[in-house]
Amino acid sequence: MNILDEIKGQLRESLDEEKAAYLPRFFQAGEGGYGEGDQFLGVTVPIQRKIARKYYKQIELMDVETLLKEPIHEYRLVALFILVSKFEKSTAEQEQEAIVNFYLNNIQCVNNWDLVDSSAYKILGPFLFAKDKGILYDFAQSSNLWKQRIAIISTFYFIKQGHFDDALEISEILLHHKHDLIHKAVGWMLREIGNRNFKIEFNFLKDHYNEMPRTMLRYAIEKYEPDLRQRFLKGRV
Repeated sequence: MNILDEIKGQLRESLDEEKAAYLPRFFQAGEGGYGEGDQFLGVTVPIQRKIARKYYKQIELMDVETLLKEPIHEYRLVALFILVSKFEKSTAEQEQEAIVNFYLNNIQCVNNWDLVDSSAYKILGPFLFAKDKGILYDFAQSSNLWKQRIAIISTFYFIKQGHFDDALEISEILLHHKHDLIHKAVGWMLREIGNRNFKIEFNFLKDHYNEMPRTMLRYAIEKYEPDLRQRFLKGRV
């Protein structure tokens, strides 16, 4: 049995039919949904992480690519968990660059919010931290929902390092986006900035909250004191 059959077999051994029936609704995989066509086994994320940890050292990128191109969601998520582990354990710049290029070349397979959130800030974030970040701005200004989410979520790594400028600039680019998956992602990143520097987030919100989508604002002010939160929501800041 080859490594791909082993991985797929272990995932299928852990499938949950009830969960598999629920997940297409949760990830809007029906016709017209943002995850249209996505298929699910119903395997829990901890099991997927465990399988990825077991195989990441021995699996080749060509096999990771095969997993990434599968229509089954769990295969793609395991592939991304493997890719993250490979990136985090690599020490050579050349090896990390190869993984980043692989990720970018297969970006069309990173096509649901959990796939983005499990990989973007763990691969693109650290790689681009001390480099030109133009690709994130290109993604933010594209018309592709998942590239746009990758752009803002990648800045989570920068935020964790205390660098907020790119997150704020990309948030401003996405401020009037129509999709709630972007509203939630931008609000989340703004909240993370506020967790580290209240004043910077507050000043950004003060300048923009009246034009923000409501969901974005609610996510951004989630940790604020109730009185201040209500002032924002009622437009009295």
